[in-house]
Amino acid sequence: MSHDERLEFRALEELQEVLRGVADELAAWRRRALRAEAMLGEGHDAVVNRERMLELEAENRGAQERLAAARARVEELLKRLQFLEDQMALEEQAR
Repeated sequence: MSHDERLEFRALEELQEVLRGVADELAAWRRRALRAEAMLGEGHDAVVNRERMLELEAENRGAQERLAAARARVEELLKRLQFLEDQMALEEQAR
């Protein structure tokens, strides 16, 4: 296996890791949303709901920041992968 192929596989593994993290984060948010909906259905008073909403909004901001960072990492990995593919294509043309 050539050095370029190893780099490409490493980039793909990193991309998979980032995507797994994003999927886990989305699953956690889905569970939280379902819990919040269940709480609202149980008729908690407005003060408790407001406090919980503020907590969820703060958590949401944090999740959005992590998601933006994950997107940036994915874009970086995709650029690296494209570069490796371009290099491989150039090497093939040179042969």
